[in-house]
This record gives sequence, C-alpha cells and structure tokens, in this order.
Amino acid sequence: MQLRKKEYGTLFLSTLQLSAFTFGGGFVIIPLLRKKFVEKLGWIDEGEMMDFTAIAQSSPGAIAVNASILVGYRVAGIPGALLAVCGTVLPPLVIITVISFFYEAFRSNPFVSMAMDGMLAGVAAVICDVVLTMGWSVLRMKRVMPVLVMVAAFLAVAVFGVNIILVILACGALGALDTWRREKARRERG
Repeated sequence: MQLRKKEYGTLFLSTLQLSAFTFGGGFVIIPLLRKKFVEKLGWIDEGEMMDFTAIAQSSPGAIAVNASILVGYRVAGIPGALLAVCGTVLPPLVIITVISFFYEAFRSNPFVSMAMDGMLAGVAAVICDVVLTMGWSVLRMKRVMPVLVMVAAFLAVAVFGVNIILVILACGALGALDTWRREKARRERG
C-alpha cells in the first residue's frame, strides 16, 4: 500500500492520539489500534491485527510500541514504522518528563491517587473487552487447534500457575507447527 503525504500524517497523528489518551499499557492500546486501523481506516484486516498482537506480545519491549511498529510497517514500510513508533513513544516521553519534575507533588496528592485508582478500573474493563473480542475472533475461525490452545493457555496460567513465558513459547511452537502443517497440506492439494 502506497500512502500519500496526508495518510502519513494520519498514521502519525493516529498513533500519537492513541498513545496520548490511553492508560494501562499495550493490552489497552491494542483494541484501539484495531478499531482505528482495521475498522475505521481499513488499512489492515482483522487476521493481520491478531497476528500483530501475538507478535507484539511475544517480542521484547513494550506491547504498544511493538504493535505500532508492526502496523506502521504494514501500511507504509520503514517510514510508516518510524512514524508510528514516534507517535507512540512521544506522549509517554513528554508525560514522564513532566511528572519527573513534579514527582513529590504527584506522589502525595490524594486526587492523583484517586484518579489512578479510577484509571485501573477502566483498564480492567478494556482488558476484558480485548479478551472477549479476540476470543470471539478465535472461536469464529471454527478451527479446533486455536480454541484448544486458547483454553489450555488460560488454564495453564490461571489454574496451574505456569510461567507465562513458557506458555508463550509453547503457543508459538504450536502455532508454527500448525501453520507448517496447513501450508504443507495446501501445497499437496494445489
């Protein structure tokens, strides 16, 4: 996809706006990236966004930054990735810089503390939305393997206390094996 100058601006301003007004980390920004770039702009499709989420989550670094880089690269190559990462990193950088100058006042202010507690409730709601939206997307694929992996991953972490890194590695290996198996079957048919 070749973007025009106006669309480069849209990419940068979209990631800047999402980053500036999103509290709670990567799991909160993912559904907003999806809504903006899949539903509103139509620059990527639902399957790609799910793939980007999985890659962003399993890659080192902040999920929001990783996802923005992937979305930016998909829609506009390296310039898009650079614009998206700048748009994503700039607001927290400015906010943290300002807060560091006024740390003592922020730390002891009861109103700031109450606002942060309120934001935590909002973050919990957004994370629930992500789980339901992505879980529903997996169920709509009507494939047994992804549903079993989703349920097994949940049980492994929530019930049995398995380290999330091991779960991510196992899910990545199962996903790669499933993709390899499906590609092999497709080549044999075609």
